[in-house]
Amino acid sequence: MDQVTAKFSVYFEPPFWIGLYEREEDARLCVARVVFGSEPSDAEVWAYLLENFGRLRFTRPVEAGERKPKAGNPKRMQRAAARELQTARTGTKAQQAIKQQFEENKLERRSRHKRESEEEKQRQFALRQQKKKEKHRGR
Repeated sequence: MDQVTAKFSVYFEPPFWIGLYEREEDARLCVARVVFGSEPSDAEVWAYLLENFGRLRFTRPVEAGERKPKAGNPKRMQRAAARELQTARTGTKAQQAIKQQFEENKLERRSRHKRESEEEKQRQFALRQQKKKEKHRGR
């Protein structure tokens, strides 16, 4: 049976508030990062997720590693949630996944820019050649 867990954390990374959506499915972790301007309220975060969930760009799945079994005690789980809210830091796997996605986007952007500049150089060269030919029309 497939088990899916999801977690959305909001933390302050100067000068913006960042939302981090972590989704773990079949021991594979996918992460999406959302940048909020000012501090969002719970209602604003919920409305944003309902409205824009389909547009979130998740990273490629990475191995999540072993998870500890859930504690059955509700008070313990409540204390753990409060502790996590105080620290409000992203998991290292999530940070690695976001960094990997950032690097992939950077490489893609570089290759696209290089291709576009080569095409522009070819276009400029063809334009110069055409002007040369027009000058020597009568020969």
